Amino acid sequence: MDEETKDLFVVVDDPEKHTSTLEAYVTFRITTKTTRSEFDDNQFQVRRRYNDFLWLRQKLEESYPTHLVPPLPEKHSLRRLDRFSPEFLKVRQQALQKFLTRLANHPVLSFDKNFQVFLTAKAWEFQAHKKHGTGILSRMSDSIHNISASYMMKNRSPEFSMIYDYIQNFAEKLGVIDRISQRIVKEQTDYVLELCEWGPIYTLWSNSEDQLTFPLLAMSRAVDICAQALKETIETTEDNFSQPLKEYILYTDAIKAVLRRRDAIQMEYEATIDELNRKKDEREHVKISDQTYSIGAFLGKDPEDVKQQKQDKLEQQIDELTKKMEELNDRTVCADTDLRVDMERWHKNKQKDIKDLFIEAADRQILYYEKCLKTWEDAIRGIQAKDISQDALESQGIENSPNNLSSEERGDTMEGSSTTSEPQEGTTSSDPSG
Repeated sequence: MDEETKDLFVVVDDPEKHTSTLEAYVTFRITTKTTRSEFDDNQFQVRRRYNDFLWLRQKLEESYPTHLVPPLPEKHSLRRLDRFSPEFLKVRQQALQKFLTRLANHPVLSFDKNFQVFLTAKAWEFQAHKKHGTGILSRMSDSIHNISASYMMKNRSPEFSMIYDYIQNFAEKLGVIDRISQRIVKEQTDYVLELCEWGPIYTLWSNSEDQLTFPLLAMSRAVDICAQALKETIETTEDNFSQPLKEYILYTDAIKAVLRRRDAIQMEYEATIDELNRKKDEREHVKISDQTYSIGAFLGKDPEDVKQQKQDKLEQQIDELTKKMEELNDRTVCADTDLRVDMERWHKNKQKDIKDLFIEAADRQILYYEKCLKTWEDAIRGIQAKDISQDALESQGIENSPNNLSSEERGDTMEGSSTTSEPQEGTTSSDPSG
């Protein structure tokens, strides 16, 4: 959805901790601004907890099983962080913001009644709405399982087979990148700890080296600046690289779930066709069969009446199966269209998101290394400037020393010295000629 045509804006912020006798949890403020006529007002503000987001996503999957509903972050995905810490809440808030923004931009999901209630209902109204029914998704999952257990799909469209293969491959690549990124972050974190121990050593050393005080302090300062720069880079990488990667890994799981539901509809459609063909064959067999030895005939019924009853029953079953087949065919076509359109939108968003992700990561590395380069260059210039200043002082001291004077200057100096040392009037001379 273009920015110019957007008519629904949602902002997630202000996490707030709540504590009761039974549990502690966090709610987020959700501010909605809209010009849609379906809403009673143009601005709403509510508070929702993570479980409410889960409820919303489940409802959307139930109502639109063949649409791609954006994923939510895992409930405890950041196990290294306390779930009430500012760092955790910041990452969680960003993920929930992205989830609602994707829903608000979706041309179908954004008009869902449950989504509207989620954005606008007061707390007590929302809780009452949540209690209405448990939904059909679990029953649908059981149905999918039963169909899969008894029937294998004959002909998945090559288009959707390619989607599945692509998503499988895409998820594997993201998983590898994420694992390697986590290892790099761990190594960088260890490196920061080493730098934090390395810098103070130069400071302590400077206390016992008067002639090397400035170079040692320059080294210590440079190490500290680089350590802080790397620490900031690690934190930004966690927020702006690792978390978006995880979101797209969860997205691949969501796409696979939609593909399974789409396949279940096709499998039911194909199973219905098989059953319909079987009933038609059975009808043709009954037409030419002799019902003289049928169970009905043994019970005293007229064989022709038995045949007619069987034919009537088969005709009714064939009519029912034909209607069911037509309905399932329509559902299959709709499912294919829904998934196809959502996948086109997903690919478009994915290309932009991944490009932005890599550009931001490259810029982050450039800024880090530029800062380190400038820091070390400043340290070198400072040390060299100190050396030049020290050399100038020492050079000036050498030029003014008696050992560095010319012979004429030394003579003048000696003459002045002898004049100064001439005995004053009234003093006794040591010369014996007296």
